[in-house]
Amino acid sequence: MIVPITGNVAYTITLDPTVWIFDDRKVILEDAFSGGQKDSEKSDELERASERFNRAINGQTKPPVNRSISKMEGKEILKHSYLMPIRDFLENAEINTDAKDASLITANGEEHLSLEQLLDSYFLFSLDGKPLKKDGPVHLYYGDGSNQKDPIKNVQKIRIN
Repeated sequence: MIVPITGNVAYTITLDPTVWIFDDRKVILEDAFSGGQKDSEKSDELERASERFNRAINGQTKPPVNRSISKMEGKEILKHSYLMPIRDFLENAEINTDAKDASLITANGEEHLSLEQLLDSYFLFSLDGKPLKKDGPVHLYYGDGSNQKDPIKNVQKIRIN
């Protein structure tokens, strides 16, 4: 249930989608591609960039994690499907400047994407509050929602070329 980011990056990192349910950056699937979400995403992205800068200055590299979750919030979490923006993870891996594109290694072969398309994408990691065991560990959704009906499933590895 892990997804490594390898290839033309400064740091090879391993993603564990099973812990993202507790991460503040997650987005509810139903809200991700609605028109009203974009404005708040831009302000949220600016706020996250500011937080990353402050952490870098202060020497902190801890990811943002929710405070303790109450029983009521825990029940609410199990009602939704969640996406995680990929950008932060790719920025942490530090893609080299000579990188050209990316390959998603899936159970069915490879899918090729531009770096811009990958940076703006999301990983579906939870369906109705549960991990994607059957065709996971993650599904890739383009940021514009163009593959919302047919996401790239069974993503097992990201290789930056």
